[in-house]
Amino acid sequence: MNTILVTTSRGLDELLKQEVLTLCPEAQIKQAPGMLQFEGSKEDAYKLCLWSRLANRVIWVLASGKANNAESLYDTAMTVDWQMQMDSRHTLSVQFVGTNFAIKNTQFGAVRIKDAIVDTFVEEGLARPSVERRHPDISVYARLQRDNVIIGIDLAGASLHQRAYRQETGDAPLKEHIACAMLMRSGWTENTDAPLVDLMCGSGTIAIEAAYIARNIAPGIKRSYWGFTKWLGHEESTWDNLVDDALDNQKPSTSGIYAADFSRKMISIAKANADFAGVYNDIGFSQQDATKSSPPIATPGYIVSNPPYGERLGELTSLIPLFSEWGKRFKEAWKGWHVSLLSSNRDLLRVLKLRASKDYAMNNGKLECRLANYVLNEENTVQFSEDTGNHEFANRLKKNLKKLKPWLKNADTNCYRIYDADLPDYNVAVDKYGDWLVVQEYAPPKTVSEDKARRRLQEVLLHLPAVSGIAPKNIVLKVRSQQKGTKQYEKFNQSGDMMEVYENGARFLVNLTDYLDTGLFLDHRDTRQIVMNMAKGKDVLNLFSYTGSVSVFAAKGGAKSVTTVDMSNTYLDWAKKNVALNKLDGPHAFVQADCTTWLADHKGKYDLIFIDPPSFSNSKRMSNTWDVQRDHVDMLTRAKACLNKNGTVIFSNNKRGFKLDTQALEALGFGIENITAKTIPEDFARKGKIHQCWTLQS
Repeated sequence: MNTILVTTSRGLDELLKQEVLTLCPEAQIKQAPGMLQFEGSKEDAYKLCLWSRLANRVIWVLASGKANNAESLYDTAMTVDWQMQMDSRHTLSVQFVGTNFAIKNTQFGAVRIKDAIVDTFVEEGLARPSVERRHPDISVYARLQRDNVIIGIDLAGASLHQRAYRQETGDAPLKEHIACAMLMRSGWTENTDAPLVDLMCGSGTIAIEAAYIARNIAPGIKRSYWGFTKWLGHEESTWDNLVDDALDNQKPSTSGIYAADFSRKMISIAKANADFAGVYNDIGFSQQDATKSSPPIATPGYIVSNPPYGERLGELTSLIPLFSEWGKRFKEAWKGWHVSLLSSNRDLLRVLKLRASKDYAMNNGKLECRLANYVLNEENTVQFSEDTGNHEFANRLKKNLKKLKPWLKNADTNCYRIYDADLPDYNVAVDKYGDWLVVQEYAPPKTVSEDKARRRLQEVLLHLPAVSGIAPKNIVLKVRSQQKGTKQYEKFNQSGDMMEVYENGARFLVNLTDYLDTGLFLDHRDTRQIVMNMAKGKDVLNLFSYTGSVSVFAAKGGAKSVTTVDMSNTYLDWAKKNVALNKLDGPHAFVQADCTTWLADHKGKYDLIFIDPPSFSNSKRMSNTWDVQRDHVDMLTRAKACLNKNGTVIFSNNKRGFKLDTQALEALGFGIENITAKTIPEDFARKGKIHQCWTLQS
């Protein structure tokens, strides 16, 4: 008898204990999070390798002892007679799990144990075993717990969830042992004659594992690599007998397991995996939309699925309407069925409007998930009214769209704001770009809990498609916290997708996904018209130009020349594309420079200067920080030096609470007019304070 250590994922401890007791009834188990230990034979250990549907590792423990520092760890490893476990010719790897105050790095811990193993051979005058990380002959496993370490042979060699039947997977594959845990927690494994359906099967893992369970197929039966094969302690005949028994006790083909997915590609992958697993004929595959699904059989059974979690922000825009429709379909077509869904996003599950009978914690990889069990009984299949007219946000959005209708008839643009945090609980802005919507979630005020803010955002994404007529896949979600400096321009995606929009006879390229802002500030639509109307025959400077929309309208207004300045080459290139898109002739200069200092040494003269700086900036490209409140007088002083006689500066910014230093600017000889009211478009009039704007006449 020897100590056997068995590990699994968090949340599966109790299930694993029950499984071990089924396979090894005499085991006296000691349990800890993610692992258990018991005294057992090699046959017990082999049985777990072959038959455990829940374990990750089965460790034949060789030593345990102190590891309160590097030396004590080394000494504990040296207590093992390694020449009884392996030969010099064998390759080895060491997996080290855990850290403590002295051993802060798992790689360091692994190296110290490897050193001890090698040194035992060298001290006997034997050749050094070499390290092989992929498929080594001997896999050594060490687990650190505070100041103690357990060291042993990893009999599996690689995680037992790798059943060796998956030829291909989707983007976020479900691990096989988690699929089994879901099936066990759903209740189906107590009644495997009942129908089982996975409506979002992906690469088919749940259905394949269900077929393995129904047919009593050992989960490790197809694995060719084991950590014990070349271990000197291996008992080959014991293993061979267990494999023969497993093959003899497989049950014949079954029926009643069904796998469906919206993607034809995933169904094709799932079929190939099932075929390689040897259970292709046990599963009925179909390509269908889960929100329009119907039971494949009249007898109610179990639905067990691993739907998308919406870990990426943009996924929520499509998932919330999908889950809403899925919940309705459950109530409509699947009465009497049991439903088990795994998700790391409980808020998404709430959109189903189903009451869970029980839920269980379990990790899917590093994600902390819950498996929610629902019974679609009479009480749980009551349909809730989804009349958008009865919803506060939907109702306000309808009113906004109705109010904007007369303005839109005369507005020559296909991009405008339709909602801007009108209701305190729904703290988002919604902008329309052609047949797309961009939803920007503002950071909630401290008075609103994070949980409530999340629910409110989900309600927004749920009702937007119905009220606006825009498909969920064309809704982009962004989170806008209070931004400083150039952070508003920073990239957070890499799609590079551009679309063309129009505004007052001009065309612009926008990117709705890659940046916090899209490339066109909609609140300056009327400001751009003012620039165009003033630009004829003038030399125009556009400072902090961003993507050059003001430059385009200056040129369209008949400017004599246009100079476009920005610190970002990316945005200057974008500005060049916008100018080219509008086929604008005439002198256009594009300058990459720090706008906060460029004017100081600039000798050029202009008739019209447009300045719309950030509120704050500390970019690495700048020699100093920039604060619009602190530094605006200095900048406008430099701008005046670059103005021709009777020239004009249009100065704008969106810093809340900004106060223009009129006294200092009047002392410079500027004539000042606050034109903010003239520059706020109709679709931004509800807020009215999105920016402030002045003309400064020399």
